[in-house]
Amino acid sequence: MIAVASDHGGLDLKNAVIESLRGQKIACTDFGTDAHASVDYPDFAEKVARAVTSGEVKAGILICGTGIGMSIAANKIPGIRAALVHDEFTAQMAAEHNNANILILGGRVLSPEQGARLVDVWLTSRYEGGRHQQRLDKITNLE
Repeated sequence: MIAVASDHGGLDLKNAVIESLRGQKIACTDFGTDAHASVDYPDFAEKVARAVTSGEVKAGILICGTGIGMSIAANKIPGIRAALVHDEFTAQMAAEHNNANILILGGRVLSPEQGARLVDVWLTSRYEGGRHQQRLDKITNLE
C-alpha cells in the first residue's frame, strides 16, 4: 500500500499519480488534500511520513508546488528518507542508492505524464544495498 498526499499546489498531479497507480492495480490511499483551497504542506507530509514509519503503508508519495517544502517536512520524521526527484535518473537513484521510502514530486514543475513516469521508475527500481547501506546507517545515526 502506498500513501499519497499533496497540498493545493500538488493536487492535480496527485490526482494523476493516483489514477496511474490504480490503473496499474497498485494499491494506494489518498491522504488528501481534496481541494485547491490553500492548506499547509507540513500537515500532509507528517500524515504520510508517520504512516510509513508505523508500517501502516509500505511507502509514500508527497507532492507540493515544487516538492521542496514536502521534502523538508517529511525528512524531519525519524526513519524517513524522502527524495525530491525531477527526472528518471534521480527517481532511479532515490530507490537504488538511497532506499527512499517517500518520493517527492513538484506539481508545478512536472506534467502529469512526467510525474506518473517518475513514480513508475521509482517503484520498479530496487535498492542495491552494499556500500549504500553504510551511508544510510550514517544518516540514521544523525537522527
